[in-house]
Amino acid sequence: MAVTTDILATYRRPRQVLRRLLAGPAHEGRALAYLMLGCVLVFIAQWPRLSRQAALDPGHDMAELASGEVLVWIFMAPLAFYALAALAHLVARLLGGQGTWYRARMATFWTLVALSPFWLLRGMVSGFLGPGVALDAVTLVSLLVFALLWVATLREAERAEPVASDVAGS
Repeated sequence: MAVTTDILATYRRPRQVLRRLLAGPAHEGRALAYLMLGCVLVFIAQWPRLSRQAALDPGHDMAELASGEVLVWIFMAPLAFYALAALAHLVARLLGGQGTWYRARMATFWTLVALSPFWLLRGMVSGFLGPGVALDAVTLVSLLVFALLWVATLREAERAEPVASDVAGS
């Protein structure tokens, strides 16, 4: 399926979408591609806010502000998301999870991609309305949806993988 179709399906059936994404062979390049796609989309979502900030503060230009966001979202955030996925996997292991490091990364990175409509909405609200109640509400809802989807996908990632004979029999 197309990534956009998978994003929409994730809001209805997050566990089934992740299960399908994990059905193929484990390939770190795929997980990294989802992570970078998610980070690039969050970076793009920052543009309205950066444009507003550059227009309101003549001491900064858009290129200067965007270069700082590139550093954060393209170089630093991926490391943070790898650490977040590792921490989530360790916590899941303590709670009886039976998944792998790769599956935990896929759940975390896919959730970041799946929330891209919320990141883009937050960016538009930040750019057009600026700080205030609307931005706080969109941020809170975005974080809540992220948490719900992430828990659902992590539950799927940390379940025991089916044995090949079980898959053939069903």
